[in-house]
Amino acid sequence: MKKYPYTEKKDTRSGFGAGLLEAGKKNPEVVALCADLTGSLKMDAFEKEFPNRFFQIGIAEANMMGIAAGLTIGGKIPFTGTFANFSTGRVYDQIRQSIVYSGKNVKICASHAGITLGEDGATHQILEDIGMMRMLPGMVVINPADYNQTKAATLAIAEYDGPVYLRFGRPVVPVFTPADQKFEIGKAISFNDGADVSIFATGHLLWKAIEAGEILASKGIEADIINIHTIKPLDVEAVLKSVRKTQCVVTAEEHQIHGGLGDAIAHVLSQHYPAPQEFIGVKDVFGESGTPEQLMKKYGLEAENIVAAVEKVMSRKKQELSHS
Repeated sequence: MKKYPYTEKKDTRSGFGAGLLEAGKKNPEVVALCADLTGSLKMDAFEKEFPNRFFQIGIAEANMMGIAAGLTIGGKIPFTGTFANFSTGRVYDQIRQSIVYSGKNVKICASHAGITLGEDGATHQILEDIGMMRMLPGMVVINPADYNQTKAATLAIAEYDGPVYLRFGRPVVPVFTPADQKFEIGKAISFNDGADVSIFATGHLLWKAIEAGEILASKGIEADIINIHTIKPLDVEAVLKSVRKTQCVVTAEEHQIHGGLGDAIAHVLSQHYPAPQEFIGVKDVFGESGTPEQLMKKYGLEAENIVAAVEKVMSRKKQELSHS
């Protein structure tokens, strides 16, 4: 199992803030809009550097999406910022009708996603956003794993022409990907080469998958660990290459098991290469108040849960192979 030492922890929302500032320096057409959460979204550095290119919309998220769509007509590249719940659930109609239907070049940037939002509870912990966004025709959906990857993704989407949903979070997590990485939309990244099981992970769950890989290696199980930072368009070639080698799959995400990464992988397998699959994610329930650590444990999103899922899916694989 490859080692991924880290020296610091940072929140992925800060990676977005750093990337937005750099994108603004590179391209004068980049503008930013925020729904009264400038500090929480780490957009304050951009506001200070480019006050004439920053728009504080207030608690009016639907209006923010409409304004962003309009700004693209004049050639601007708008980045909208608010919590993931308000970036998607509250404004789905505006995104569908005003942005995606006509292919507007809007970057919908969503912080505080998933249950790691913590104490704010179920009303703020959206766990359906990836599914909502990936169902929209032409929408790109990105869920990076750490500070560096979030910064790189932010820079990459500034250069991409079309609507994008960029999802990130509030808690500090290990910084373990390269600072100088080139982010390629739609290209999965291998974090460990193994022949026993494929683990496809996204967002905060990638680090949990790496931790699980270390536990599995101590048991003599080598996992093929793949970072699916882009859920749509999915890197189908990378998925199938891994599964043809391992013959079984575990998916891991901080999202409902319905509609997210697990569903996307299952869709590919059903069409091209059926294989046993186990799902790590929130199992058709709402979140609740608690610390991120408490909630990750309660909802089964820890490394130990991934290990258990691997052992289960490998047992299923063995049974299927014995019957073939």
